[in-house]
Amino acid sequence: MNYQSCEVQEHEKEALAELRILSMKESLEALGRFDPVRARSRFLVGFDREATRKIDVAGRLAGFYVIKDKGDHLYLDHLYIHPEFQGNGLGSKALKSIMAEAQERKLPLRLGALRGSRSNAFYRSHGFVQTHEEEWDIYYEYGR
Repeated sequence: MNYQSCEVQEHEKEALAELRILSMKESLEALGRFDPVRARSRFLVGFDREATRKIDVAGRLAGFYVIKDKGDHLYLDHLYIHPEFQGNGLGSKALKSIMAEAQERKLPLRLGALRGSRSNAFYRSHGFVQTHEEEWDIYYEYGR
């Protein structure tokens, strides 16, 4: 599936928050922690337009990701694919592009994934290595 990675405008943050909620619902419900108001608020409070890229497929918002430059590493803060677009390689293509950016910059890429989420297997299948765990999240690194 072909996609375009695009800059995000400030007015698009609400749509991104909704996509995040939709994408996380299943995993959060499994943990008994689904709270759409909290999920929206957490995203909007930390929204960084400059670090956010949307994934556009034929003019539709198919997903987005947020990469934060932490100096000694890049941190993939969010990677969400709309459920309608999941399962066709779009997430893998976006992640491989992000991984290539980290490699070009000679920086490791780190991220956290919600415990029990299918995203853990996704990241491990792309070569990420688990570094540690906390109560709700498992953390990974690629490229060290």
